[in-house]
Amino acid sequence: MTAQPITSSPVRTTSPRRTLAQPARRRNVTGHVFLVVLILYFLLPLWWLFVASTKSAQGLFTGTGGPLWFDQSWNLWDNLRELFTYKGGLYLKWLSNSLLYSVVGGIGATVLAVLAGYGFAKYRFRGRDFSFAILLGSVMVPLTALVIPTFMLMSQLHLTNTIWAVILPSLLSPFGVYLMRVYAADAVPDELLDAARVDGSGELRTFLTVALPLMRPAVVTVLLLSVVGTWNNYFLPLAMLTNQNLYPITVGLGGWQALAASNNGGGANLYTLIIVGSLVSIIPLIIAFLCLQKYWQGGLSLGALK
Repeated sequence: MTAQPITSSPVRTTSPRRTLAQPARRRNVTGHVFLVVLILYFLLPLWWLFVASTKSAQGLFTGTGGPLWFDQSWNLWDNLRELFTYKGGLYLKWLSNSLLYSVVGGIGATVLAVLAGYGFAKYRFRGRDFSFAILLGSVMVPLTALVIPTFMLMSQLHLTNTIWAVILPSLLSPFGVYLMRVYAADAVPDELLDAARVDGSGELRTFLTVALPLMRPAVVTVLLLSVVGTWNNYFLPLAMLTNQNLYPITVGLGGWQALAASNNGGGANLYTLIIVGSLVSIIPLIIAFLCLQKYWQGGLSLGALK
């Protein structure tokens, strides 16, 4: 009789890679669910605005589709036609005013912020730290608190009720200067500037050909912040302007809302124009973000290759 060797049954062990992958997968699912909830949260007001713009004045309050769904009739094109022809095309005048204030004010604020931020970051001069401290302090001051002093200054200069009363204050962006200063200090190496100066490049040429391309993502960010801030500004043009033909969209729609609430300015029909006008007013901002998105991506790719 021969003895058989004792063999132990194989023990199944779980792969460490599998056990580590399960918590990571759960974290990914949780993160994706959270992002989906955020997307729905931010898109819900836009969806309501679009749906409400397709309804008639009666369907806006008594429609069968509910507040988040379409009514039986599609009135978007009729509402747009009525919006653009109401009071001789007054809304189109407000739209052109907003474009003027935003483009001129946004570009001007960006140019000043880029020059000032680059100067604070790359040049040493007397009073630099003190001036930058004052700049940081001005960032903490609410813009609405500066409207009354700005109005008094513009009144002394006889600029109230003109386009300059809106454009000139929009050229100042303390946060834009701060952002450009911080970005230029890290994104533009001093050695690169010194090399350009050794090669005979002047300060202006060095800034335009060496520093400015490296600062492109921050420049686009400041430009968008300035344009959006000027476009959405309400209190400043409300205090500065009395001529209805100079109103931006924000003040004009606010006036229509007050008129509709008084029950003697059109009622439900005016509410429909307000909603459709609000929908049209966000389209230029969406276009601006989509057109300038590639510059952010290009800046991120450039930083990854360094």
